[in-house]
Formats: sequence, structure tokens, C-alpha cells
Amino acid sequence: MGRWLLLLCLALLFAGCAAKQVIVEGNFPKPLLDPLPITIGVIYPAAFAQHEFFDEAKGRADSDWLVKTGEAQVEFWDTLFAGLFERVVRIESAVALKNRGGEIDGVLIPNIAELQYTIPTHTNVKVYEIWMRYEFRLVDVSAVHEQEDGTLTFNPDERLASWPITAYGKTPTAFLQTDEEAVNLAAVVALRDAGAHFITTFGSRPEVASWLDTIALRDQQASMSATTPDETLTNDSQDGAPDQ
Repeated sequence: MGRWLLLLCLALLFAGCAAKQVIVEGNFPKPLLDPLPITIGVIYPAAFAQHEFFDEAKGRADSDWLVKTGEAQVEFWDTLFAGLFERVVRIESAVALKNRGGEIDGVLIPNIAELQYTIPTHTNVKVYEIWMRYEFRLVDVSAVHEQEDGTLTFNPDERLASWPITAYGKTPTAFLQTDEEAVNLAAVVALRDAGAHFITTFGSRPEVASWLDTIALRDQQASMSATTPDETLTNDSQDGAPDQ
């Protein structure tokens, strides 16, 4: 009897401390914008595309947490970039870079620099929160290089611009049944918040604004060249034509 009682106590103990896992999922509609007339390349580093964070339980009453945001990150930013730019090219290999590099105006490389979260067992307040800090880099296509293992990288000194984006998501527990649902929704809210900040600040960065002006001037000059009349033909070229 004592043995079975011990096993039951152990089972209850481990049940209370079981690890909780969240694979973030959400609905990310395409933003309704007038897209910038730009072809942007996007590189998602492995640490970004497979991003996850683990929080080890601090006590017997807590649980380990594993939250995977990578798939949702890629889905969200793919959708946002498709609404913000006229054309988006995912660059996943040196071959893709070689085949389409000539049409790309610049390459965006996102990185998650920091992530923090709180749940009710941490704060004793019935609120779930997630805070993220991104680092975005904009580089020229020529700055992207292939490493020996096939991954793509760039020289930090060659970047056109670099800037942070912060995001915050909060979910009251009153609207959700489980901790996992609450953490998922907080992450989705944080992603949307990051997207809103990116859209409203992208063109206001001095380095980005200068880059956009350079592209606009290039396109204007190309358009003028295409519409300039061919002046190689003159009346003299008509000499010898029979009078009408």
C-alpha cells in the first residue's frame, strides 16, 4: 500500500511540473498598403526561422516552458513584406542569390536579439506578456557571401542600415482556457505590434530614406532614358528620297 501511495504522490508531483510547449500559430492578414516599388530580398537566418525559447521551472509548482516562434515569425514577416514591397524574393541559397541577384534592390536580414515573457506564476497578476527586440539589417546584394557550410552571411561593415524594432504582446487570462493558449495569443499580438512598428518607421530611418531616394532616382533616370526620342535620324538621312 505504501508503495502505491508513493507512486501516486510522484505522479501528481510530475503532473504538476510537466513541461508546457507552445508552437505559435496565428492569422496574419496581408497589410492594406500601397507597396513600395522595390524588389526586396529576404534572408531568414536559421536562428530566426527556427527560433524558440526555453524557460526552466523555478520550483515544484512551476513548469518548464518551451515556446517555438520560428514558423510563425517567417509566416508573419513573409506576409508583411509582401504587402509593403512590390516584389519579395526569399534568398535561401547562393544559387537563388546568383539567379535573381540582378533584380534585387536590397536584402533584409531580421534577427531576434532578445525575448522576455511573464506568466501569472511569475507575477501573481493574471496577465500573460511577451516582449521582443528585433535587429533588422539592410544590405546590398553584393555584401552577401556564402560560407563553406552553405549558409549566407554578410560583412557587418558593408550594411546599408541597421535598426532595432521592439514589440509587446499582452493577453489577460480571462479570455482563454489554458496557459498555452494565452502565451500563443500574447506572441501573436507581439508579432503584429512588431509589424506595425516596422511599417511606420521603415522609411523614416535616415539610412533607409537615403537608400530609397537612390532607388527612386535610378528608376526615374531609367524611365527618362526609355522615353527619350531617338535623335539619330535627321532630315539629312532622308536625302535621295524621291520628291512627292
